[in-house]
Amino acid sequence: MTFDASLAETVRTFQALTTIRAQIDRAGDLILATLRRGGKLLICGNGGSAAEAAHFATELVGRYAKTRRSLPAMALSSDGTLLSCIGNDFGYDQVFARQVSGLAKAGDLVIVLTSSGNSANIVAALHEAKKAGIESIAFLGRSGGKAKGIATCDLIMPGQSGAAAQEAHLFLIHHFCERIDEEDFAAAKS
Repeated sequence: MTFDASLAETVRTFQALTTIRAQIDRAGDLILATLRRGGKLLICGNGGSAAEAAHFATELVGRYAKTRRSLPAMALSSDGTLLSCIGNDFGYDQVFARQVSGLAKAGDLVIVLTSSGNSANIVAALHEAKKAGIESIAFLGRSGGKAKGIATCDLIMPGQSGAAAQEAHLFLIHHFCERIDEEDFAAAKS
């Protein structure tokens, strides 16, 4: 794909985000409600989506643009030892579901990112969250795939480009961080 074609595809995806504005607002409300009640965000994805999961957790535990207290978030894809243990003992399809089972408590929120929507370990994590009564948000691409309809709130990026979906996911992560920074989460103590 040429630069111009790639840029046009990404711009179309971003402009079409207005068509899912209600879901974006709902996802933001779920994130804020979770953090207000002291719940934590458990975030996961594979490959580039794993990097986005880590990025989101980093913005919350560290900071985005405003200094505030550290907020509870963790990327389930960041501990290689744990991933290899679960993958070896239970199969790679269970690397996130097993963590949701062991780490999620009432009031927490599971957030998954996948540009295809078809990753078996993401689908399993969503099913585990649902089974445990934990709310969830699914950042999806390409019509949602097998993950569509499992989460409490689906964010299905418009279009068929996986790359544009990931770029839109990162944009939305930053949008949610801006909403969080607008909240009155007390400043960090020195």
